[in-house]
Amino acid sequence: MTGSLFEDNDRGPGKQVATTPLAERMRPRTLDEFVGQESLIGSGRPLRRAIEQDRLQSVILWGPPGTGKTTLARLIARVTRAHFISFSAVLSGIKEIRAVMTEAEEARRRLGRRTILFIDEIHRFNKAQQDAFLPRVEAGDIVLIGATTENPSFEVNSALLSRSKVYVLKALGPDEIVVILRNALSDSERGLGALGLQADDDALMGIARFANGDARIALNMLELAAATAATSKRVDAPLIAELAQHRALLYDKSGEEHYNLISALHKSMRNSDPDASVYWLARMLEAGEDPLYVARRLVRFASEDIGNADPQALTVAVAAKDAVHFIGMPEGNTALAQAAIYLATAPKSNAVYRAYLDAAAAASEEIAEPVPLHLRNAPTRLMKDLEYGKGYRYAHDDPAGVTAMECLPDAHKGRRFYEPVDRGFESTIRERLREWGRSRSGRAGTSPRGEEE
Repeated sequence: MTGSLFEDNDRGPGKQVATTPLAERMRPRTLDEFVGQESLIGSGRPLRRAIEQDRLQSVILWGPPGTGKTTLARLIARVTRAHFISFSAVLSGIKEIRAVMTEAEEARRRLGRRTILFIDEIHRFNKAQQDAFLPRVEAGDIVLIGATTENPSFEVNSALLSRSKVYVLKALGPDEIVVILRNALSDSERGLGALGLQADDDALMGIARFANGDARIALNMLELAAATAATSKRVDAPLIAELAQHRALLYDKSGEEHYNLISALHKSMRNSDPDASVYWLARMLEAGEDPLYVARRLVRFASEDIGNADPQALTVAVAAKDAVHFIGMPEGNTALAQAAIYLATAPKSNAVYRAYLDAAAAASEEIAEPVPLHLRNAPTRLMKDLEYGKGYRYAHDDPAGVTAMECLPDAHKGRRFYEPVDRGFESTIRERLREWGRSRSGRAGTSPRGEEE
């Protein structure tokens, strides 16, 4: 038994209707026709052997769209002797899941036959729905094949994940996409061979770049080009450039790639690489990322990774945020680019970040020391009688602008939270603190801030 997901694939040669999209018609019918993923289904590879020998165990197929996840499931459906059921997580609910589980249990009990269950977009099932599969997987009634574009570490229940082998499918390379396109152009039975089209190498490579590793997008573009070139019978680079209004960028603002790209931007700026920084920025913005989200990340970076090594960095980042908010997109993209390049080329210091982390840990994990009396205000007679403010020294009355007065509670006396680095403006701050330390030490007979003189 095979679910409706694979009905088109089971039609005999020549039975596929002309209205079926080219990408659907050109799905590989055998593993030998499959292009790409050599590390997984190349000759002699474990996954291929398991499919050909019908010994497949539960697997999760994880990869970008158009890399062959559903095609692999269809090929498994062709070769397996097991009871094969498929459905989409988009269209199915807990009622359908329970019915399938009952069917699988019955097939195992009465016929001694296992069930292979293919779930397309398994990440769309919630925890309760995924939990419904677990007893039958553990009992051996079903072999689960889940397909997902999202990181299974976050989207698949740990119990299911621990009982499955995860196979990572990679985006197809341009040369692999071109092979798929040429197969479609030459195939007279399922492809475009009967049209007698001529396609330039540059045109096919242009489609491959446009597709960004997705075979489905590439075949859809080729089909559109074929319809446009019905009279001339020629698919050339100018035609593809005209059709490609916007390159397909792999991006999901709520998915893993969102976090991968912002991580790449942050780490490129931290490593003082302006070229990589502006590239990752452009990747996010051109794919439709919220520009204010990017601006918030730049503001955070300015304090976390630059801090007082260049105090102007925070001003530049906030100004970029205001510019984007004021003029919108796409004009705001250059303001963000200016800020990203400035931040990448600024001197770096995480001293402010580390100072806050250490201070926060002391504030939340250690005894909350009372504020020293000399630092407290005394607006009332009672407070003065209790010696609030007694011993306070007004820094402006000192020629050096600092006093030997201790401002930390006794438990933290002499403790350092802020350790400026010897880069950028923080080198000036570092020397300033040393001078103040010597000044305080000379008057108090001790070495505030723990300076070794």
